[in-house]
Parts: sequence; structure tokens; C-alpha cells
Amino acid sequence: MAKGESKANADKTKEKPKDKPVVKDKAKGKGKPEEKRAPMGTGLVEKSPAVPRLKTHYFERVVPEVMAARSLTNPLQVPRFQKIVVNIGVSEARDNIQALDSAREDLALITGQLPETRRAKKSISNFKLREGMPIGLRVTLRGDRMYEFFDRLMSTAVPRIRDFRGLEPRGFDGRGNFNLGLKEHLIFSELHVEKATKAWGMNITFVTSAATDDEGLDLLSRMGVPFKKREEKKG
Repeated sequence: MAKGESKANADKTKEKPKDKPVVKDKAKGKGKPEEKRAPMGTGLVEKSPAVPRLKTHYFERVVPEVMAARSLTNPLQVPRFQKIVVNIGVSEARDNIQALDSAREDLALITGQLPETRRAKKSISNFKLREGMPIGLRVTLRGDRMYEFFDRLMSTAVPRIRDFRGLEPRGFDGRGNFNLGLKEHLIFSELHVEKATKAWGMNITFVTSAATDDEGLDLLSRMGVPFKKREEKKG
């Protein structure tokens, strides 16, 4: 029995190398930290998105500067962006529903978000308008997507306005929110002018937590909005 047991033990020792876990080989790229995977079946690796440039600018520069200038003790007291609302009126949709589809595609490219269809709330016979008829599109942006749109709007789109000399600061509503009207949406570089069927007008509303227009103006100015100078406004 002793001989049999020793023989069995010897056989087990021979099998142990096969049962050992595979040693991670650094040369083959193993042993690296695990990457966050997307849902099973997609075959994609989910990468953490980069923080928008203007979001970083707001927290690292705007907040400390406003706190120092106004002697604030809490960062939450500093005015901030809450949302950006983009509207396009499509009156041609009454007679041609394809105009609404074209405007929807353009607005989706500009904002990176699927627009919401706006419908008439009541019927107006003089304008051939019936209740429930689609008359426009709207997109509400929040979070990182809001900062990214704001960055593209101010850095690339607004400077392409013909004879641009700055935005008029009279667009505030008395509660710190700013309304910007654009005559055509083709100023955005995401669109191809050759493929566009029409130049649509846009209304962009910057909703902030500012209590007054002065606080809203200070916030937008520090975030890079090119307002007209007071001398040009008087002249």
C-alpha cells in the first residue's frame, strides 16, 4: 500500500503543472488593468468620455473668479448654466411635411440630439393653422452635451455670421436668461450648404441660475460670449 500511495502521489505531482493557472505574460499585453466593457454582444470597449473644455473652464476659472469678485463663500452661489433650448420654426410644414423632416435632420446634426416636434396649441383660420399641426422643432440640452454645443456655437458658428461685430446684450429677459436669434442655421460647420434645402431661422435660449440680468451677463461674458462693447452700443 505504501508503494501504491507513493506512486499515486507521484502521478499527482506530475499533473500539477497542467492544473496551474496560466501566468500572465506582459509581452502579450496581459496583466493590464481591465477595461470597462460595453454591453455583451456589441464587441465594443466603452471609453470614458472627455470632459468638455468649457465645463472645465467654468469650474476651474469662472467659479473662483466670481467668488472672489463678489465675496461669496459657497461655490453653489455662483450662477451657472441650467440648460440650452434650441427652437426652429417650420411654417412650411403646413403644406410640405418633407420640410419638417429636412429641418429635423439638420437640427439633429447641429445639436447631436433628436429634436422634439412642436405642434400648434390652437387653430387659427387666418394662418391656415389647425390644432395639433406640426409647426416647429425643439431641442433641450443639458450636462456635457450642453457645454459642447455652447463651445461650438461660440468658437466656430457665431464668428461666421456676416458682418459680425458682437452679440447684442439686450437679449436678456430680466431674470438672467439670454435669448439669441439667428437668421440662418447654415453658420454651423456640421452642415453642408450644398445639401441644405433652406436656411432656417433659429432661436437659442440660455437658461441660467442667475437672479438678475447683470449676473447673467457676467456669467456669459466670462464663458466667452462675444457681446458688443458699450461704446459700440451707444453709437
